[in-house]
Amino acid sequence: MQIIECVPNFSEGRNEKVINLLAQTAQKTAGVMLLGVSSDYDHNRSVITIAGNESGIEEAAFLLCKTAAENIDLRQHEGVHPRMGAADVIPFIPLQNCGIETCINLSKRVGKRIADELKIPVFLYEHSATNEERKNLAAIRKGGFEGMSEKILLENWQPDYGERKINQSAGVCAVGARYALIAFNVNLNTGDIKIAKKIAAKIRESGGGLKTLKAIGVSLNGSGLAQVSMNVTNYEVTSMHDAFCAVKEEAKRYGVSVLCSEVVGFVPARALAESARRCLMIKDFNYDTYVLEAFGICVSKREPSQME
Repeated sequence: MQIIECVPNFSEGRNEKVINLLAQTAQKTAGVMLLGVSSDYDHNRSVITIAGNESGIEEAAFLLCKTAAENIDLRQHEGVHPRMGAADVIPFIPLQNCGIETCINLSKRVGKRIADELKIPVFLYEHSATNEERKNLAAIRKGGFEGMSEKILLENWQPDYGERKINQSAGVCAVGARYALIAFNVNLNTGDIKIAKKIAAKIRESGGGLKTLKAIGVSLNGSGLAQVSMNVTNYEVTSMHDAFCAVKEEAKRYGVSVLCSEVVGFVPARALAESARRCLMIKDFNYDTYVLEAFGICVSKREPSQME
């Protein structure tokens, strides 16, 4: 059975009516299963995770973008997470019995349809990118929604699909194929955004830090805390434990500690196992040898003991 995952990010994390509409759109699409919805007020962003067959995912991705465009107005949007579109980014991830090429072709079909039918310019990114600069989502998104009207007119920034004119309310959209990544945030016991930004700049790959790690510092106005928001793009190179420890060690330099961490969306079991291996220093640990679930076994939860 072929399974493709799609994890579209939407610039709405506060209006429950809109978030529910997006979830319902996914649920109503044949051949697709809604795995989860993760929303954040401060980021003002929602991540919807769906999985299914190729035709189902293709239809669901387009309909989700359409629903977002009809219900989200970026001219009224505020949030700490960088954004350039109502449906900000739509990635396709191969999970089972399909390769990255299938997802690349899928992203191109969906991207063209979004541009043709919804009049939203589309940039292809990651493995779908048409040039090296566009592989990095951050490079496409730089300048945000507010700066995109001018950026899209620059020589090197003509969209892959659509006109060189942003949709007034829905902006633009990035669509692409990639492998699984982990959205992983660490909250600090300080509200000083400067500290979070310094930590992020130090630990991310572009700053000479950990390979395959992206990181930014943001303020969580709801709690008054600062956060290091990260994407672990290859957990086999840099584990969640590596990223967490890097934040923790850098925070010490500023007299700050870590309060907690959070995962946005889903995490591959292998990623958790790798973090456990590094944290516990398990000798000769191998996921395929030591983890029951690797054999297709579903381990039942232990029933609570009866107190007498």
